[in-house]
Amino acid sequence: MEKNLSIGTLAAAPGEKVQGLLPIPHTEIEVPVTLINGAGSGKTVLITSGIHSCEYVGIEAAIQLAGELDPASLNGSLILIHPVNVPGFESRYPTLMPQDNKNLNRVFPGTREGTLADRVAHFFEYSLYSQIDFYIDLHCGEIFEDLTPYVYYVGAADNAVSEAARQAALHVDVPYMVKSSATTGAYNYAGVLGIPSILLERGCAGRFTQAEVDADKKDVLNILKHLGLLQGAPELRHRPVDLTDLVYLMPARHGLWYPEVKAGDLIARGQRLGVVKDYFGHVLDTYCAEYDGVVLYQSATLWTDDFCELITYGKFAETAGMVR
Repeated sequence: MEKNLSIGTLAAAPGEKVQGLLPIPHTEIEVPVTLINGAGSGKTVLITSGIHSCEYVGIEAAIQLAGELDPASLNGSLILIHPVNVPGFESRYPTLMPQDNKNLNRVFPGTREGTLADRVAHFFEYSLYSQIDFYIDLHCGEIFEDLTPYVYYVGAADNAVSEAARQAALHVDVPYMVKSSATTGAYNYAGVLGIPSILLERGCAGRFTQAEVDADKKDVLNILKHLGLLQGAPELRHRPVDLTDLVYLMPARHGLWYPEVKAGDLIARGQRLGVVKDYFGHVLDTYCAEYDGVVLYQSATLWTDDFCELITYGKFAETAGMVR
């Protein structure tokens, strides 16, 4: 039986699309939200973007999807937020919420008594998660990162929840997928609560192209077909390869970063990944791969410190048929 879809001050009747700025309780911010309540019954899916404020591919993809999707062709409901971190987006303040310098994707479940990021996370748990059956979080590399496309799915969850997320991730047209063991991100904590969830990474370096946006949109639509919200059979265009044992390599010392590989490169155990130098060109530290694998993303700025990883790479869970 179809029913109204409502969050805070916004409500959509069956067969209706409603868009507006939604005040986040116990804060002074509003976020742009689109509610699409399908004419037919089905699952409710949350799609967020801009949890990290300068990750533009996902933000633009969510904006375009919010405008293009028609409730008449939808079996179920969609909640789209585009973007979440409005203060960071409007001030071009990367990754963090500028009011408290917290990474929203590291503070879940949050609290109503905390600072802004904590309160936004609390809003997710008590206003969003109770209504949804699946969660898609759209990300990309930040303005200081070089990244190859890949997808995370929840791992710190019941087996059935994790497997449901993995099956959705198989419908994403990216080279790699990663089972995440984290619990403090928006999609991770949804998994803890029993909601299958994925995080899609595509694009980087403070840019977006329509080709990247279209690829994100195509992946989201394919997942919605997989979940039964849209008519038609989903495509299995490419089976992402599982990666394990990710290394999130932080610098031992601050300095100037000179990478010797690129995002998407296959790497061999012992291979040099890059060096950190001081201002006079002296090598402070040399970094080598711990194992054979692939580079997912790395810092694309000359300066490096504790703010972000130098480089992140993963090991292939399956190696049959792979050629270096």
